[in-house]
Amino acid sequence: MDSILIRGNGPLHGSVPIAGAKNACLTLMPATLLTDQPLTLTNTPRLSDIRTMTQLLQSLGAEVAGLNAGTVLALSSHDVTSQRADYDIVRKMRASILVLGPLVARFGQAEVSLPGGCAIGARPVDLHLRALESMGATMDLRDGYVHARAPAGGLRGAVIEFPFVSVGATENALMAATLARGTTVLRNAAREPEIVDLARCLRAMGARIQGEGTPTIEIEGVTTLGGATHRIVTDRIELGTYMLAPAICGGQVELLGGRIDLVAAFCEKLDQAGVSVTQTDRGLTVARRNGRVRAVDVVTEPFPGFPTDLQAQMMALLCTAEGVSRLEERIFENRFMHAPELARMGARIDVQGGIATVTGVERLRGAPVMATDLRASVSLILAALAAEGETLVSRVYHLDRGYERVEEKLRACGAQIERVTRA
Repeated sequence: MDSILIRGNGPLHGSVPIAGAKNACLTLMPATLLTDQPLTLTNTPRLSDIRTMTQLLQSLGAEVAGLNAGTVLALSSHDVTSQRADYDIVRKMRASILVLGPLVARFGQAEVSLPGGCAIGARPVDLHLRALESMGATMDLRDGYVHARAPAGGLRGAVIEFPFVSVGATENALMAATLARGTTVLRNAAREPEIVDLARCLRAMGARIQGEGTPTIEIEGVTTLGGATHRIVTDRIELGTYMLAPAICGGQVELLGGRIDLVAAFCEKLDQAGVSVTQTDRGLTVARRNGRVRAVDVVTEPFPGFPTDLQAQMMALLCTAEGVSRLEERIFENRFMHAPELARMGARIDVQGGIATVTGVERLRGAPVMATDLRASVSLILAALAAEGETLVSRVYHLDRGYERVEEKLRACGAQIERVTRA
């Protein structure tokens, strides 16, 4: 099983190319099911989650081919042979539920296993099901599968008001509504850049959508959608992660393809902590201003607030800050599982429910640690970059779900990091 070995060795200098957004790609790939015409996605990340979605689509009869060393995906659903998404694939990744809306919208039926994924909370799919029921679909949950069927004549437009913001439910409803009869209005919709990116792609395929990026999205259904070529938006979570590397280690790093508007709330917290972020022609340049960073308080919120997917990485930075920081997790429960592993490196963290209090220390110490989920794994790598001695991060299969070529990107900036295989 692979592990990552890191030796803390001071400031970082160089540049890091930021890939296309994993969470956008995992939403855009099922959009192929909405049409019998080709869909081409460029700037695609090369990750295990993308391979899992590829397997799922292929199991339905879709064609998926990786081009240009995997940075381009050519998809076609002209000959879909099944509307059943099996447990053996779906259990690996929560995003698998995103085939539900497109299958019901185009084919009138779907059987989709209830999904799996990281163990960071309940993350139910009831809002996905309620949205489709509002459009006339009938739902039957049995034997671990969602059995969905559209009414005669297909899904119909509806006003859907989400009781709380859900990115996945917004995405499923948005895709299904493109082929529904009449107009669908999504209220309290998610505003994430990945939602905006999905709407842009669907519009290129012929969908009629307005309001993406706001709490209200309106979709006028069309009879059919066509093909398109779409470039995936920059991954704001990978961007924020690598922005923290020079913040925690010192030095200066340029993040190629980065945009402040994708991480504005995150940049505000970095500024308060004493980290400079500058937009350049090629992306963002990040550097720590003077000495240790300062403690800051963080509350995770739906976009445009501070992202839950950057909370673990931010905690790693604050472990070395001057003063006491408070991190409140409002999106997912059980998302402080990285805290005990950071404590093994000398961090001082007290977790009470959804609040973690971090008292900064001058220096972390290298130690054997274990990744518990995707974002926790990279938080341990960030902490190790600033720690004295060696850190061995095990169970890095979590890392490979969301970050490509981590060792290569950090080594290019001077980090001492390598992947090792141990029995």
